[in-house]
Amino acid sequence: MRRPTAWALALLGAALLPAPALAQLPPPVLPTLDGLPRPAAPPLEKGPIVPARVERWREEAKALEHGDGMPRDPVRAAELYCRAARHGDAEAQYNLAWMLTNARGIERNESVAAHLFAAAAEQGFVQARNMSAHLGTPLGAPPACLRPPDEDRLLLAAATPAPTAPPTAARPGPAPARPLVLPVPPPARAPEALVKFIELAAPEYGLQPHLVWTVIATESNFDAQAVSPKDAQGLMQLIPATAQRFGVRNAFDPVQNIRGGMAYLRWLMARFEGDLRLVAAAYNAGEGAVERYLGVPPFAETRLYVLKIRAGVAGQTHHPFDPTAAQPSPLLDALRQPGAPRWTLPPTSPR
Repeated sequence: MRRPTAWALALLGAALLPAPALAQLPPPVLPTLDGLPRPAAPPLEKGPIVPARVERWREEAKALEHGDGMPRDPVRAAELYCRAARHGDAEAQYNLAWMLTNARGIERNESVAAHLFAAAAEQGFVQARNMSAHLGTPLGAPPACLRPPDEDRLLLAAATPAPTAPPTAARPGPAPARPLVLPVPPPARAPEALVKFIELAAPEYGLQPHLVWTVIATESNFDAQAVSPKDAQGLMQLIPATAQRFGVRNAFDPVQNIRGGMAYLRWLMARFEGDLRLVAAAYNAGEGAVERYLGVPPFAETRLYVLKIRAGVAGQTHHPFDPTAAQPSPLLDALRQPGAPRWTLPPTSPR
């Protein structure tokens, strides 16, 4: 015979009280669906988070989940897994999804678990693939544990000047001021001939040269023969599908590769209306992933890549774009940072 829970005994005792006494009692606290607690959202991060700290969160969460060397605390474990998952840690994403699926000390939530399993699976976490296939396509917006870390938003807000609102029919006014682009010298390891070519060719694509050589430095370290484990090739690491999409026949030819990469950057600039955070994330993970996760995808590699690109362009967050190069993302309103400026290139700019 099952023993009654504390809340059931409280309700039974209240039912035996006379009506006047019953009216003075506070309302009973009912349990969640599983009778288990729901972890709180993680706090705002303060300052950049290095990968070693994310790993410590995950390892501490594992110890708390299993009671390994410390008292078992599934709620605290889930909160630490969430913090690590938000920074793209695939194992933390999988472990938290498992806890949510099996109600391991926290309230069951298969909807959130589906998102977490999918994110871990997309990063190649083998154990997550079967679970993701079992739960099916995640529905709704990504949960808080997969949204970009709050410190990214705080850093962006601090680095972005307050723009003047663009003119509208209802509120005329001056166009937003152009972003101040500080001179960013090329890396010392960049070949001089390549730098000169970029300085001449980048304006043809409406791009600032320092962005192009920052992408090359991050992607291939100026190695024209570089090949990644995912078969991305050449200076700007074009995968075969992207090379074909932008007319690159030989991805190991430096001129073809750079022109193909710049054509893709120009397309992404128009797709995400010059938001360098989204453009960098899409160049690394694909525009589909950015739209699916409503921002920088929860992949450790991608989130680190975005920070590297932003560091390489001296903290610049927005870039002028050619609106004729591509249709804007249909999810742009959900993707755009609050108050973000919108700088378009002049209609006569070369394409």
